[in-house]
Amino acid sequence: MTQKIGVLALQGAVAEHIRSLQAAGAEAVAVKRVEDLEQLDGLVIPGGESTTIGKLMRKYGFIDALRKFHEAGKPLFGTCAGLIVLAKTIQGGEEPHLGLMDMTVVRNAFGRQRESFETELAIQSIDNPVRAVFIRAPLIGEVGSGVEVLSTHNGEIVAAREGTLLAASFHPELTDDYSLHAYFANMVQEAAQVKR
Repeated sequence: MTQKIGVLALQGAVAEHIRSLQAAGAEAVAVKRVEDLEQLDGLVIPGGESTTIGKLMRKYGFIDALRKFHEAGKPLFGTCAGLIVLAKTIQGGEEPHLGLMDMTVVRNAFGRQRESFETELAIQSIDNPVRAVFIRAPLIGEVGSGVEVLSTHNGEIVAAREGTLLAASFHPELTDDYSLHAYFANMVQEAAQVKR
């Protein structure tokens, strides 16, 4: 059975994530209201501006709804600003948003917009290198003992997983490489089987 994966459509590259998820064989939909979460097996929180996304999530009731979604065992995948939204700790003392993933994140760690770059990354459990676009990207400064580091770039952590939570510093949706979306779709499928 095809899993239904939502993309939080408050800000960011929503259409691109939907395209990548569909290429990976999942059914993908834009999520604009809390009620939309009920039909989903997993959710992507895209990039954008984390403070703005956090404010909009609070305004529309997504904070508690997504914590319950996570407690129900449904996977979440945060990319770029979405990674910041998932983190338990944001360096600099900013209040966390969902506070779910045991990691400390550093905002704009790779510099400003003009320092954006594209590269290939080796990612654990994915056979071929993954194309990754870094735009004002955060990085994962440190992780708790239950967090698996999936990829590093120049010694810095740029992708990690903790149970049903997946986080990437970069934008996998801005390339034609959908292997990380396929990895997430697989996580969603495994979680759905556990619940049955």
